[in-house]
Amino acid sequence: MTFTQNFTAVGNNLALTAIVALIPILYFFWALAIRRMKGYIAGLTTLLLAIIIAIIAYKVPVGMAVMSASQGAVYGVLPIGWIIVASVFLYKLTVKSGQFDIIRHSVLSITEDRRLQALLVAFSFGAFLEGAAGFGAPVAISAALLVGLGFNPLYAAGICLIANTAPVAFGAIGTPVIAMEGPTGIPAKEISKMIGRQLPFLSAFIPFYLVLIMAGFKKTMEVLPAILVSGLSFAIAQYLSSNFLGPELPDILSALVSLVALAIFLNFWKPKTIFRFSAEQEFAATSAVTIAGGKTKTEHYTGGLIFKAWSPFILLTATITLWGIPTIKLALSGHYEGTNTILKAVNSIGHAFTFMPEVPLISNKVISKAGAAAAPAFYKLELLAAAGTAILIAAIITKFIVKMSWKTWVETFGETLNEVKYPLITIASVVGFAYVINVAGMSTTLGLALAKTGSVLFPFFSPFLGWLGVFVTGSDTSANVLFANLQKVTAESIGMNPILALAANSSGGVTGKMISPQSIAVACAAVGLVGKESELFRFTIKHSIFLVVIIGIIVWLQNSVLSFMIP
Repeated sequence: MTFTQNFTAVGNNLALTAIVALIPILYFFWALAIRRMKGYIAGLTTLLLAIIIAIIAYKVPVGMAVMSASQGAVYGVLPIGWIIVASVFLYKLTVKSGQFDIIRHSVLSITEDRRLQALLVAFSFGAFLEGAAGFGAPVAISAALLVGLGFNPLYAAGICLIANTAPVAFGAIGTPVIAMEGPTGIPAKEISKMIGRQLPFLSAFIPFYLVLIMAGFKKTMEVLPAILVSGLSFAIAQYLSSNFLGPELPDILSALVSLVALAIFLNFWKPKTIFRFSAEQEFAATSAVTIAGGKTKTEHYTGGLIFKAWSPFILLTATITLWGIPTIKLALSGHYEGTNTILKAVNSIGHAFTFMPEVPLISNKVISKAGAAAAPAFYKLELLAAAGTAILIAAIITKFIVKMSWKTWVETFGETLNEVKYPLITIASVVGFAYVINVAGMSTTLGLALAKTGSVLFPFFSPFLGWLGVFVTGSDTSANVLFANLQKVTAESIGMNPILALAANSSGGVTGKMISPQSIAVACAAVGLVGKESELFRFTIKHSIFLVVIIGIIVWLQNSVLSFMIP
């Protein structure tokens, strides 16, 4: 039995059907922002509501609705949940072995100022991890690092989610951009150029905005030179790499340029006052780790000890970068078809650890529109190719570097699993919810409704499609696949350049990442705020809306008075 999606299922009316499709999304907003439910309860009840609406309003067979939820839940655990487990585990190893104390002091040797630490760790280092891995690793690792430095957990999580806005469109070696080429036929490099003429404006602004959120306008102006170095170096590198190299390297290159530029700049320039959060002020002397003679404890650590302390995160960077190289990624998942001897050997191992069973009742059963072919559906279990496995390998090597016993290593892993059990439930349920509304056609219904805004307003609302897609799916890649063709067709029908609409989808999507239930759960798990997801959501929602409006204005201007910016 097949199921054909009906985007006007309620009363044969698009507007009425869109209102019904919005119900589970509005419920989730209410559950977190107003009712302040724990994340896993909000996630599970939203999933249940989506299944009920899919069955009653969209006439999805019960078995299909349930199996689509199971497909999403499996994807939520692997690869997304596995990244959280491995990332938190690696961080806990550095804490338990005492290495994080040295890491903390090494960062303090660059700057003790919380504003500048946020720029180095949340903005630059987080962007590098986004470019290499994506899928939650940047927020998990950078937020944990900030908490270790002494940041309030809620602020650490919120700041890292907002900082992650700048690199998301080119995350995981450009995957979100590359994903749009297939369904639209428009070259990824052309889309990359257009995104590179939108996002740099936001990337240059984000460091200023981060510090403004943390410290207020007056304290922000105190470190304006550092903010300009951080933001402008990132934005310029992002523009140049996206326009002249393609979508694969903008994040990695921009992050490295920004990180190095700011670190060098701070050797020659210091803020007049050291900023700490209000709760820290009475402990300022302790926070500075000052000892006799005005020297800091950091100077007692040799370069070798500092390198050793940072080695787990250097290994993490190396392994997830390696895992992200397209040919290696293919080999690790057992799909490499080249002639390289080493990669062929890796491919054999990867094939043995890759399982792709079909999803019962779903595979080749869901038809998106009359006359279209039903698409296959699989439980995608790529155990070796998952980014979490790359992080686990870094954790195994770390065990030998810090000379930790296997007993302590295994106990730490058990503690990690216990800590993240509720976030895993949250993620599994919200990804399941995303899959249910995709199978039912609710996502497309909402997209079609937004597309009806017309030639004057659609350029402004075009980024909101991406924003909605990332909120629902947790992934800019998924949102681009979901709405790319809709953006292209709508743009062509109203006289808008389709390249601009596709770029708008991805650029708008980055602003939805900070409120995505998956991202919220990842961040809370990383900083020990399990059960406090509603607080983090309330922290990020206003910033998300503000930033997507900015992207909407940029796209509207590029469609009208700044059309020369379109490649």
